[in-house]
Amino acid sequence: MVGVSELWKEVEDEIERFSKQAIELSDWLAKNPEISEQEFEACRKHVAFLESAGYTVETPFMDIATSFSSRRGDPAGPKVCLMFEYDALPGIGHGCGHNVSGAMSGLAAAGLSRVMDRIKGELVLVGTPAEETNGSKVVLAEKGVFDGMDLAMMIHSSDIFTYAGYRSLAMDAIEFRFTGKPAHAAGEPWAGRNALNGVQLLFHAIDMLRQHIIPEARIHGIISEGGLAPNIVPEHAGARFYIRAPKRPILDQIVSRIYDCALGAAQATETEVTWRNFEYSFDDMLKNDAGEKFVEDVLKDLGVPIVPSLGTKGSSDVGNVSYRCPALQPKLSIVNEEMASHTHEFAEATLTDSAHEALVTGARVMARTALAVFLDDDLRWRIRKDFEKEKQEAQHYH
Repeated sequence: MVGVSELWKEVEDEIERFSKQAIELSDWLAKNPEISEQEFEACRKHVAFLESAGYTVETPFMDIATSFSSRRGDPAGPKVCLMFEYDALPGIGHGCGHNVSGAMSGLAAAGLSRVMDRIKGELVLVGTPAEETNGSKVVLAEKGVFDGMDLAMMIHSSDIFTYAGYRSLAMDAIEFRFTGKPAHAAGEPWAGRNALNGVQLLFHAIDMLRQHIIPEARIHGIISEGGLAPNIVPEHAGARFYIRAPKRPILDQIVSRIYDCALGAAQATETEVTWRNFEYSFDDMLKNDAGEKFVEDVLKDLGVPIVPSLGTKGSSDVGNVSYRCPALQPKLSIVNEEMASHTHEFAEATLTDSAHEALVTGARVMARTALAVFLDDDLRWRIRKDFEKEKQEAQHYH
């Protein structure tokens, strides 16, 4: 029987063989960015790359036009899923580094393809578009794509800091619509009911609410509609908010209080208000100590400097995956300096030699982690135990 070290040597050789092709894929994506739900060429490029590595790929997948999936190995054994992101930001391009992250997953898959016929386990590949908006992982999770996985994993691009313990906030995206009564703003303003006043009062009420919620929560919004002309009392007005908290039960409580703010604003301005979720809701990211410790050890073995988790920041649809199965999303440095993401500078940095080196390193980390989950019963058990514990504890946050 072939040993683990021999298998890993074969995987590394295959990663090396496909590395130039993966870097070319990442650079092509950087130069041809496509925004969320429009990643048609990006999807095709990833599919072509995987097919060149011997995979048979299904696309579209789960009725998502720019998603794809492939399976390889023994479905009776342990299951590991590698996730791919590849959507860009409007007006900026790949300022979140999804071109590097997606190609990284593809390169890891190319490496593992060499040995999957000799492993009792199944490798599952899933393209997860639109992370920046209507995160497709939410839908894929709801449809059961990640159920039964022993691990789902991807690596996200970062600036100078590399760490295994990514944390994210639960988030709801809510739009409020106020309806009033139009009138001539100079002639008979008293005959109207100002919908924009309802929106303004909602903002003020939320600002006052901030002192009564935990400091880790975040509420940020914009006025999405404010009227048609200055001389018309606005009949319709709207606002959109992202509301975030460390755990879903805490978020649900805050959102309920914001609904009360909206109702109060409507009552005070004699307008009517409705609300809806304008994007899918993201869950917080559950930690997995066993999986994160293993990734840290691999990073150290590869000579990558790491730092402790930088705490809970932002939101991602990978959080929804983490409630379905053990999930990891380490952050891997692709530049040699501190740099804000979602910027033109970060998008340009994804084309550098540093980003290319990180792409290959990240593929090695994912491939080695997947191989260990397939072959190490104890590691797999500890990862599963941590998942069940964190999921149970999350239900009791208040």
